[in-house]
Amino acid sequence: MTDIRKDSVSFLQVTEADAGQRIDNYLLRLLKGVPKSHIYRILRSGEVRVNKGRIDASYRVRDGDELRIPPIRVAERAESQVPAATFPVVYEDDAMLVIDKPAGVAVHGGSGVSFGVIEQLRRAHPDWRYLELVHRLDRETSGLLMLAKKRSALTRLHDMMRDNVPDKRYYALGIGSWPDKARQVKLPLFKFHTPEGERRVKVAEGDDGQYAHTNFAVIERYAEFTLVEAHLRTGRTHQIRVHMQASGCPIAGDEKYGDFAFNKELARRGLKRMFLHARSLTLPHPLTGAPLKLEAPLPPELDKFLKTLRQA
Repeated sequence: MTDIRKDSVSFLQVTEADAGQRIDNYLLRLLKGVPKSHIYRILRSGEVRVNKGRIDASYRVRDGDELRIPPIRVAERAESQVPAATFPVVYEDDAMLVIDKPAGVAVHGGSGVSFGVIEQLRRAHPDWRYLELVHRLDRETSGLLMLAKKRSALTRLHDMMRDNVPDKRYYALGIGSWPDKARQVKLPLFKFHTPEGERRVKVAEGDDGQYAHTNFAVIERYAEFTLVEAHLRTGRTHQIRVHMQASGCPIAGDEKYGDFAFNKELARRGLKRMFLHARSLTLPHPLTGAPLKLEAPLPPELDKFLKTLRQA
């Protein structure tokens, strides 16, 4: 942020777009590159003031608040290594942005990834005062990804996600024959970490899992595969992937939950990624309520692979 001075105290005024955030979250977004521990230290020490008074990390900033921020050395070098990038835009206005995310791109940095979609978009659009992810897609999943350009839009979209308002549908290619034309899968899911620290999900035993519900419908059958539409009724981590694995039809190319030996054969046959694509999204606009029906066609590499299956 150009408003932040390295060598002297800075004074900033909170705008309506940023109002309602906890001060710690506001500063973490504002002071990119500054360690979280340092943010909390300057809050605890009283070096950050709001309207000339001390506050704690739980304070929620309000429109018109004046913030006093001590001299901060932001890690500009790390930020400068993030490339500016744009992605195919499916929908955009002053409240929200929906892109068609390509496979192989993380939505944000972390866990061994230096940067993702959100960092690249912020770098490409320094004039945007606010940009936050509404939800996430796995790195190898392509398709529709929502971002908020206003805090009021983010809050409303999160409310809608909790109430299961957005209709989110994916195309997935399963290995084998899907057992029914249509099937509801309601298997609770449990998140855990492998000994190597990798995040995984499994169908829960007992009462440890979170409720998870996916509706599946067969789109097309092939000799060795089934193309299905997955309609998310809840939004758990790796939900479609684990529900398909548990149903005996793992996703083609899935390196976490798939058929690992067969995936190598698939790569030789032209499928070098996981066949999971966020295809459609239907929801009311978060601020106006106008209906939105958004679609992202299958990427060329997935469409091409289906054509080879039809010709087999």
